[in-house]
Amino acid sequence: MLKKVFASAVFGVEASTITVEVNVDKGIGYHLVGLPDNAIKESNYRIAAALQNNGYKIPGKKLTINMAPADLRKEGSAYDLTLAIGILAASSQIQAANLEDYLIMGELSLDGSLQPIKGALPIAVKAREEGFKGFILPKQNAKEAAIVNDLKVFGVENILEVINFFDKGEAIEQTIIDTRQEFYKNLDFPEFDFADVKGQESIKRCMEIAAAGGHNIILIGPPGAGKTMLAKRLPSILPPMTLHEALETTKIHSVVGRVKDSGLMAQRPFRSPHHTISNVALVGGGSYPQPGEISLSHNGVLFLDELPEFKREVLEVMRQPLEDREVTISRAKFTVTYPSSFMLVASMNPSPGGYFNDPDAPVTSSPAEMQRYLGKISGPLLDRIDIHIEVTPVPFEKLSDETKAETSVEIRKRVTEAREIQTERFKELDKVHYNAQMNTKQIREYCKLDEASKQLLKTAMERLNLSARAYDRILKVARTIADLEKAASITGNHISEAIQYRSLDREGWLG
Repeated sequence: MLKKVFASAVFGVEASTITVEVNVDKGIGYHLVGLPDNAIKESNYRIAAALQNNGYKIPGKKLTINMAPADLRKEGSAYDLTLAIGILAASSQIQAANLEDYLIMGELSLDGSLQPIKGALPIAVKAREEGFKGFILPKQNAKEAAIVNDLKVFGVENILEVINFFDKGEAIEQTIIDTRQEFYKNLDFPEFDFADVKGQESIKRCMEIAAAGGHNIILIGPPGAGKTMLAKRLPSILPPMTLHEALETTKIHSVVGRVKDSGLMAQRPFRSPHHTISNVALVGGGSYPQPGEISLSHNGVLFLDELPEFKREVLEVMRQPLEDREVTISRAKFTVTYPSSFMLVASMNPSPGGYFNDPDAPVTSSPAEMQRYLGKISGPLLDRIDIHIEVTPVPFEKLSDETKAETSVEIRKRVTEAREIQTERFKELDKVHYNAQMNTKQIREYCKLDEASKQLLKTAMERLNLSARAYDRILKVARTIADLEKAASITGNHISEAIQYRSLDREGWLG
């Protein structure tokens, strides 16, 4: 007897439907075909024990299981439940007339209970597209899958619930989530607040500009000046995610199995990888590609602390994703593309000893050592960072000052207003939502300068020996400063402030 059960495989952030065909025939044997990996090949041991412990068994006949399309590689243990239900239905141990209306996935324990799976959200999106009536999966993933409207999601704890659902018509409780209500309920405020930061007013201003325009920023200063403290507070002043951004971000985190119980991610991601990270872990990839840190920080912040300590080739692989806002990983048989529109926040000491530029500290590094240290960061990478700012240690008077600093809520309000101006400006454009995403053509259109501003910028370009890319960066930052002031056009003041934020371009910075 032949039975078909449906499952799904995730490639990139999209899912593909897999048809599991189970055929029971005369003879003895267990044949699993259709490019399964080792985790799927081992499933027969888990299935046999789970069925045995729940009063069922794998039939002692010739069992052929095909996972179609047969040329697509399947991996992971999430097909256990699909295969088990297919075997029971094909061997007539259960009646399952409406089996083809449902997509079934889950990893089995030996006692028949279910373990969570990865990629529940993209699978649910595909199930709705393909017109399935419902999606049966482990209870731990039910909230994540229930984000998708117009699809019945059934979270189960044990294989017996699924068997009784098909065989005896016993109902499984449907998981229902009001996506919008869940989203707005989770917009609570992060634990880090700019009110905790004493002094550093100019750096806070820089952070506000970076957040308002989505600009990449690098903080340069000695140890203990507050670089990490400031970076960790940046997500607290970013505008709240839209529902579309939240879904997009949740999808990526779902693929790697990192979605929390609430289902939808309402907070912008903040990723801070250690400097020993490899190329593949940062950008994504592997023999079976997975998203890397830059994709996990999509719509959020990627913080690289102590930038020169990262291996040079690791930093170089970021150049293209920073420009294109997506990363494409190619393998012989397929190509996957992950979105990676993130804000890069980097911090670094100005020298190996850490105290260059600090008049009170001893100089412990020779010029040659410093050149070597700073040489780890290539010019093209620095060009892609819009704002460079020096962070100086906070004096005791500021640290002991009891005056309450401006809170993240107040700064976020201004940032959100500036973003709204940009959203209105770019509403006709598909891929541009804020100033940092503008390409050269859009910069020419939206960043027009008067004669005095042009002259000011020309002088700065010649004196600082800036590249064409740095010229574009200055215009983008100036546009954001104008938006924060709600100014229609860019003035000389906006340009001069933007030029100040190119510390690493200044001649003699090492002198």
